[in-house]
Amino acid sequence: MASLLFAIAAPTWAQFTGQGAQVATPTVAEILAKPVDGQMVRVQGHLLSKIKSETYTFSDGTGEIVMEIDDDDFPKQPVSEKTKIEVIGEVDTGLRRPPEIEAESVRVLP
Repeated sequence: MASLLFAIAAPTWAQFTGQGAQVATPTVAEILAKPVDGQMVRVQGHLLSKIKSETYTFSDGTGEIVMEIDDDDFPKQPVSEKTKIEVIGEVDTGLRRPPEIEAESVRVLP
């Protein structure tokens, strides 16, 4: 009986359309103006500088934001300030600092 209930309920999980179901594509300026903590975003641009271990300044041309990129998520090929990348990550807001993006995946664009 329990497996029958699970089988009936399973299709509704696959159709979830609430927060977190999709990745938004705002600009950095839009993220900074109206940050939504926990929002998944996709941004394209360049790493401008390394602030410290796994912490970088990122820009898409509309603004600059701090980005946390774990070494495990960093692309294998060399990345400079001229390399265009795409980052999918989560907006992280704080009470005493501007919003940041915690990267979940990073890829070099052609």
